[in-house]
Amino acid sequence: MLFDADGVLVDSYAAYRRIWTRWALHRGLDPATVWSHTHGRRAVDTIAVAAPRLDPEAEYRLVRDFMAEEGDAFPVYPDAAAVLQVLHADRWGVVTSGRAQTVRQRLRAGGLPDPPVLVDNTHVTRGKPHPEGYLRAAGLLRTPAERCLVIEDAPAGVEAARTAAMTVIGLTTTHSADQLTHAHHVVGSLTDAKPFIQDWLRS
Repeated sequence: MLFDADGVLVDSYAAYRRIWTRWALHRGLDPATVWSHTHGRRAVDTIAVAAPRLDPEAEYRLVRDFMAEEGDAFPVYPDAAAVLQVLHADRWGVVTSGRAQTVRQRLRAGGLPDPPVLVDNTHVTRGKPHPEGYLRAAGLLRTPAERCLVIEDAPAGVEAARTAAMTVIGLTTTHSADQLTHAHHVVGSLTDAKPFIQDWLRS
């Protein structure tokens, strides 16, 4: 089992919307255009597309400063714990466009366990929608890619997992069902995904 973090385990939508709007206005950019490039992507990739004239690494540091000012505005979804409890302790992981330290802090703050495998933006050279992150996680779990079930909320993440030959459940936590049509199943929440996960574990 592989999970994205933001929009799947962590409810970060509102906080990230504020952060990226603030950054866009700070740089004289259209917030809606910037926001359209953010989901499922590494921040440096978003910046490179939205503002190619700027230094992505320097701007990423600014975005992280804005993020730090949000404090604890990144709660875990209330049904995340129940889903993680049905998994084998060492047979799941997280593939995130964020940073491992940040993800662990947010999961711990919400009472969730550390993932046995966590692939973040420093572990890949190409972020989602490229499949590199998911393939790396499968390798660390010593599991063939086609035996992995992925939970994603963003089209870029769905594409990454599908390209890696994995089965994907799309959550409509940040995107509409019409935007997640490439997922094998589309549901509204982790609770709704749980029957699919249990069937997968029994197969």
